[in-house]
Amino acid sequence: MKVTSIDIARLTIPMEPFVIATETCYEAQNIYIKIHTDEGISGVGECSAFPMLVGETQDTCFYVGRDLAKIIKGKNPLEIPSILKEFDAYISFNSTIKSAFDMALYDISAKARDLPLYQFLGGKRKRIQTDLTIGIDSPDAMAEKATRFIADGVKIIKIKLGKNGDEDIQRVERIRSAVGPSIQLRIDANQGWDYPTALKTLQAIEKFNIDFCEQPMHHRLDEHLPALRKQVKIPIMADESVFDHYDAERIIQSHGCDYINIKLAKSGGIQEAIKIADTAASFGIPCMLGGMVESRLALTAKVHLAMSHDNIHFYDLDTCLLGHLEDTATGGARYNDYFLEIDDSPGIGADISEDFLTRMERITI
Repeated sequence: MKVTSIDIARLTIPMEPFVIATETCYEAQNIYIKIHTDEGISGVGECSAFPMLVGETQDTCFYVGRDLAKIIKGKNPLEIPSILKEFDAYISFNSTIKSAFDMALYDISAKARDLPLYQFLGGKRKRIQTDLTIGIDSPDAMAEKATRFIADGVKIIKIKLGKNGDEDIQRVERIRSAVGPSIQLRIDANQGWDYPTALKTLQAIEKFNIDFCEQPMHHRLDEHLPALRKQVKIPIMADESVFDHYDAERIIQSHGCDYINIKLAKSGGIQEAIKIADTAASFGIPCMLGGMVESRLALTAKVHLAMSHDNIHFYDLDTCLLGHLEDTATGGARYNDYFLEIDDSPGIGADISEDFLTRMERITI
């Protein structure tokens, strides 16, 4: 099998404003990849650029994607490890755009075996229940939104924090009061606190029964995570501190986290995500699978990955519920009371609608 051509398109999806500690999203600035082969099998992938977290923009992904497409043209797409090794030899980092190619290559490989991706990866069906995230707003506005979430059937809420420690305490207090004791609450500071603020805030909200705190401090402050863990009862989940399995091993061995959040846009795709989950499993550290603001195409690939690895215990798979004003995908995962369901179509089983793609800038290599 040989790669004959590669389509690259910008996927600019309008959104309601979504606020986290480091930025406000007004649109999802994603990239779509479609790899064609001489055997009539094609594979699709998607990535979501988050410059403040990963250092890539839609522009950098689009232009680096053209170079990566030239590298794989004429190659055997089933040789995933060697192709990804060539990508890394050509350009360091740039994990976001690499993840879209990785996804498309896995889609081809699963289709070539006539298997849904989760079975190709050695997995089996399991129930995947996502949380739903509340972006940063005033404490009262966030509590009101949490009440609406519960009325809609949400059982797990993730709360974005990290802009002001004192207000963050009020945010959690108001939300817990609004939703009652039975709803699971998780928090994510997105690197927004310094060490004193993280310590003060986490100690103040321990009484509200928080599942875990994602990335309380900037990754440059990782050296303080072991001390923080000793002084707070809320488990710590590393996110921006872990891009690959080397990062995972480093932070686990330093006793810097209880859990790890895996994102394809950080890891460079499925291959490295599996290595992170394997590494964490070897130390007894459970993982979560999260994302940026992808459409249901990448969401579906993530559901397949979640079903394929027993060390992925938590699911933050609400990306296309975070204010997307248009559903751009065809086929793929569907939400059923915040449980994610997929069928057994070969490969990922999802794509981007041609109608949407006709409105986007795209090229073919």
